[in-house]
Amino acid sequence: MAERTNEAAEPADVHRDAVGDTLADAVEAGHGSSPWSDALREFGAVDRATYEAVASTPTPMLDRPFRLLSRSADHSRVWLCLAAAMALVGGQRGRRAAAEGVMAIGATSAIVNLGVKRVFSRRRPERSGPYSERHSPMPTSTSFPSGHSASAFAFAQAVGRHLPWAAVPLRLLAGAVAYSRVHVGVHYPGDVVIGSIIGGGTAAIVGASYDHVAARRS
Repeated sequence: MAERTNEAAEPADVHRDAVGDTLADAVEAGHGSSPWSDALREFGAVDRATYEAVASTPTPMLDRPFRLLSRSADHSRVWLCLAAAMALVGGQRGRRAAAEGVMAIGATSAIVNLGVKRVFSRRRPERSGPYSERHSPMPTSTSFPSGHSASAFAFAQAVGRHLPWAAVPLRLLAGAVAYSRVHVGVHYPGDVVIGSIIGGGTAAIVGASYDHVAARRS
């Protein structure tokens, strides 16, 4: 696919795929043009421009590691493996962290895949740039938000509550997984940012519920 070098070269309806544009349309439908809708369209333009910048930047040393990292997070495999290790060797605290981490992933996946993705039917990016060797297979689901990013930050948030020493490394790994989804060409940056926020927020709710149930049992 030829690299798109400027906005004028994009198909006319590409602009409608940005979440910022979708939200701007909703604002304009209710209140007409406003500074809010203009700002949302600008966010959409930044989102697309950032994706294009990543896609067109040569990174031969990073392509394979990020592709492997992205694939390792398919179906939350990397997080489930970490949870199993914590449950086996982490004692009671490790088992609690693993259980809450898995519950946070489950709740987040339901919210993202059964809820938000169906509201915002954003198409996946049109891959551009000459670096096809970095690409992962394009998922069939819609683009917004990123489920991989949501699950990554949900797990990191949940486990970090119980294992503070693991909080920073897990968040760094979650951030790398989130970025990898842009690097391999399957998500826009806005998808992974909002996905990460949803994951962290959902894990906080799961954690509060977990504490409430544990307090009642005790």
